[in-house]
Amino acid sequence: MKFTKPALTIDDQVDLLFARGMTGHRERMLRRLRHVNYYRLSAYWHTFRAPGSESFLDGTDFEEVWGRYVFDRQLRLLVMNALERVEVSLRARLACEHATRFGPFGYACDPKTIFEHDSFKRAEFFQRLDKDLTQSGREPFLQHFKEKYGDQHDRPPVWVAAEVLSFGGLVSMFRGSPNAVQKEVAKDFGAPAVVFESWLLVLNAVRNVCAHHGRLWNRTLGLQPKFPRIDVNKDWHTPVSVGKDKAFGTLTILAHCLGVTSPGTQWAHRLASLLDSHPNIPKRYLGIPENWRECPIWARLLANE
Repeated sequence: MKFTKPALTIDDQVDLLFARGMTGHRERMLRRLRHVNYYRLSAYWHTFRAPGSESFLDGTDFEEVWGRYVFDRQLRLLVMNALERVEVSLRARLACEHATRFGPFGYACDPKTIFEHDSFKRAEFFQRLDKDLTQSGREPFLQHFKEKYGDQHDRPPVWVAAEVLSFGGLVSMFRGSPNAVQKEVAKDFGAPAVVFESWLLVLNAVRNVCAHHGRLWNRTLGLQPKFPRIDVNKDWHTPVSVGKDKAFGTLTILAHCLGVTSPGTQWAHRLASLLDSHPNIPKRYLGIPENWRECPIWARLLANE
């Protein structure tokens, strides 16, 4: 099928919204659509459309749609704040485990340390690392290492490599590490290794969404995390069942990790304040149940003053 939709001016876009039943202050709509793409905002007014129609439900106002966009932007910033702390902690723990077990360069020299039973993934990992090292080559610490030790070592010590790797590369390093390393690192985040691995894959996907200013609100995640079994840890299951396919599952993973690695964190309070400041945002589109504060993971953090 040939694409036949014409390009619309900003004025045309506002006229189209009005023609479909949306209300709003025209000048404000023009100003906002000039700087936030119509197509980007369409994801936030999708739930206001009448079933099977391009028209909007009665009472749909542009300001309410804009409020959802603003909320989502603030949510992404909050998620990125938590992701940064989890990521920095993971870099430190993974580097320390490798260094103390295998030495500074064991990861680069001993096939048993990274993807021992998969030479293809091992090669892929080092291709990624070398690319990240090249892109970070102007960093003073890398230039110093090359000048002083480059005649003996092609790659830097593991604690340098862990800081240079992209988050995706760091996740790959965790997945390729020996079971003993995975278990020890995961233990520091309060989870079994297989569960923590699934968390890292989800967090990496969510990080990419946030880094590209994508939408978290009303998004169904393609990757779903694992949670500890109810007979191992009831906190994920009762009295609140933490869902896996919406943002609430990711938010709870981040809350749990911060609770373990950053005692006294106020991050949960910041999320609660964000939700309270946007009372018109339907929490169900985030997978957040009405009694979410009763979840033991959140209750403990919200008890921190």
